[in-house]
Amino acid sequence: MINVIWAVMLITGFVFAAVNGRMEEVNEALFTGAEEAVTICIGLIGILVFWLGVMRIAEKGGVLRMLSRMLAPVTAKIFPEVPKEHPAMGYILSNMSANMFGLGNAATPMGIKAMEELKHLNGGRDEPSRSMITLLALNTASLTLIPTTVISIRMNYNSANPAEIVGTTLVATFCSTVMALLIDRYFHWRRVRKHTP
Repeated sequence: MINVIWAVMLITGFVFAAVNGRMEEVNEALFTGAEEAVTICIGLIGILVFWLGVMRIAEKGGVLRMLSRMLAPVTAKIFPEVPKEHPAMGYILSNMSANMFGLGNAATPMGIKAMEELKHLNGGRDEPSRSMITLLALNTASLTLIPTTVISIRMNYNSANPAEIVGTTLVATFCSTVMALLIDRYFHWRRVRKHTP
């Protein structure tokens, strides 16, 4: 579905530009955007490799296991339908840990694996379970302690103080995570109430 949406947006943009005689501007924007995208990606590689290395050291050193143990009581309350020792819980904890360090690229594969495991728990049905919806809400809000990717982008654009956003990012993502959980719980409560005779 996403591919269809992107295709429609691209075609609409090209048609609109052609009708208004602005194809030259579109071509210029395409090449400029492509060049900037490559520059940003190359700049991100270094910081992502560094933080993925730090995460690997943390994993081997048991820091992630300790963080997972600290988060386990919280995640057990957030995901009451998921058994403690189920692989889905491990993927959820890894996903949350990676998101906390601002490593969205590293968190994505773990989030996908968690969704796959949650789908197995849901009997393979296409309709999402409560846990799947909660994980999606948390992943979108994602509490971030260190926004490494954003810091890297700011460094690429010669920011005077790339890390100055850490405090505001922490406050903003804390608020978004709390709101995501509250909204998730509210709609779950409404659904349960609706189906309760």
